Amino acid sequence: MADQLRADYLGCNGHPTIKTLTIDWLAERGINFSKAYCQAPVCGPSRMSFYTGRYASSHGASYNSVPLKISELTLGDYLRPQGYRVALVGKTHMKADTEAMERLGVDPASSKGVLVSQCGFEPYWRDDGLHPDQSASADLEYNQYLQEQGYDGDNPWHGWSNSGEDPASGEIKSGWYLRNSHLPARVREELSETAYTTDRAMHFISECRDKPWCLHVSYIKPHWPYIAPEPFHNMYGIDDLLPHNAHPNERKDPHPVVKAFMAHRESQAFSSQEVRERVIPVYMGLISQIDHHLKRLFDHLKETGQDKNTVIVFTSDHGDYLGDHWLGEKELFHEASARIPLIIYDPRCGADRTRGTISDHLVEAIDLVPTFTELAGAAPANHQVEGRSLIDLITGDISSSEQWRQYAVSETDYAWRGARKTLGLSPDQSKAVMITDGRWKYIHYEHFSPQLFDLETDPCEFDDIAMTEPGQEVCKRMEKALFLWFRQRKTRVTMSDDTVEALTDNAHQRGYLFGFW
Repeated sequence: MADQLRADYLGCNGHPTIKTLTIDWLAERGINFSKAYCQAPVCGPSRMSFYTGRYASSHGASYNSVPLKISELTLGDYLRPQGYRVALVGKTHMKADTEAMERLGVDPASSKGVLVSQCGFEPYWRDDGLHPDQSASADLEYNQYLQEQGYDGDNPWHGWSNSGEDPASGEIKSGWYLRNSHLPARVREELSETAYTTDRAMHFISECRDKPWCLHVSYIKPHWPYIAPEPFHNMYGIDDLLPHNAHPNERKDPHPVVKAFMAHRESQAFSSQEVRERVIPVYMGLISQIDHHLKRLFDHLKETGQDKNTVIVFTSDHGDYLGDHWLGEKELFHEASARIPLIIYDPRCGADRTRGTISDHLVEAIDLVPTFTELAGAAPANHQVEGRSLIDLITGDISSSEQWRQYAVSETDYAWRGARKTLGLSPDQSKAVMITDGRWKYIHYEHFSPQLFDLETDPCEFDDIAMTEPGQEVCKRMEKALFLWFRQRKTRVTMSDDTVEALTDNAHQRGYLFGFW
């Protein structure tokens, strides 16, 4: 999993200049899903959906730093009973439910306490990055590693891996500032975060030759700070940029929520062509760096003899606006933000029919948990998991989209953002949800009118037609579909459907004689 990687910034997904030879190689040998959506275009809630197989409104961790309930089962809970070692290398952006742990007397340092504190993963090496200050980075293992390699300072993560040096003055320039993105990071490339993450993943794989394993390799880049080490810092120039997907009309009378997000600092910055030309080439370089190290990882699988029995999934938690639609960051529902790359390579002969193909079926991040549990031979947890196994798509046993999924859904909770205050909303009012059938994209905002885009005739998403006469008819249909989706959430999670079936209409057999004369 990459962090903040747009689906269209891969060669196999149509980007004309980016170099992603390893990821493209994976797509040639697997199946590439062109209509994959995350369940929340923000790091934390998106990842909690990836890990639980449940929508954001179901698991409740609706934004970064909102704890995931201790009762939520995650991928590790489903795979460990099948004999798998389930581990993490890199980022989760998960916050533990420490209040519940304290109430229930769960020691965070105990074996169970560690698992519920780490999204069910064995934290082989966790690093969420984003440590600009000294206090937050004191115990960061990556900082200790850099210090052992001779990099000085209390926070070499910032001072070396995410800062550059002005060639004229020799002054250290922080990568947090977009104007410094073009500078090469001071760290040697082979010691960068991306390289170290790969090293730790390879080390884990070497330990697991004789036991089934599932490893979440979670790269921190190309998420900001946008700064890359040599030679990736200047691999691309302004001629390599995609056209700016923003129309002047989007600024004339924008939707109130979109307008409030346009006023954010990051949106103002990325609306500048100077900023885009400074940052996006580096964003592309960070992607190519991940691609470079994925080759190391895949070569290591082959060297250890595990390439022919390992399923590989490449994806991202969400996208990045990069100035498109006059926006920065993510959180709203344009394709740049909510659509994600998803490539699955299954080495078994049963997947031969779909090798090198592109699937336009609607798929969601929550589909990975049931996919992995089916691969591991676990019984499906249909009363809990809201995604659907992708195995039939991987093997080519489903050919019609009507047989699959009609809608994909993504949600956002922007209570923590300045847009909420601009709009005069209370924290519980700042919610929105998107539903798409692949052509129509309908967005419901609490307290505001909806938006509607026709992705078939308007793939750039410039024209909101919700208030037009034909658009209103589609809105009614999509609103009905959204209401159905809300009614179908899995809320009875503590008892399986099989148990309910076994207990149905037999109370008298169990000694409860109500209604007898």
